[in-house]
Amino acid sequence: MAGTGGGTRENPWTLFTPSGKSSFQAYRDEASVPPALVIQVGKTELGYALRCIEDLHAMLIASGDWMKLGSSDEQKPAADGTVEAWGRSPVNPVAGRYGLKKGLRGRFANYVPPVLEELGLAEVEHQPRNNRMRAF
Repeated sequence: MAGTGGGTRENPWTLFTPSGKSSFQAYRDEASVPPALVIQVGKTELGYALRCIEDLHAMLIASGDWMKLGSSDEQKPAADGTVEAWGRSPVNPVAGRYGLKKGLRGRFANYVPPVLEELGLAEVEHQPRNNRMRAF
């Protein structure tokens, strides 16, 4: 699902969740500490460490196959072997969660994969449920 925008605060991407049910805006904020991928969903602002884009892409390349997204809220456990679980794992490159705001650190697999897709780094399925992604 192609988005619009340029990925900046002034011209954010308008993207859709993998299921296509919801739109959101996203942009890179390289001036924040740490640099962030900012996600705006209605009035709620989420942030993920900006390096998640390159780190997720590298992990997907290394896996060499489709990976289930498994998106879930921070308070719920993530299914093993999913993008969401990797985004919270102590063995990922940040040794934990990419999410920057306590209480809003989940849903990594709902918002970051569409950014990779927009950047031409990954393919994301767009079914009502149980979507997957893989690196290009």
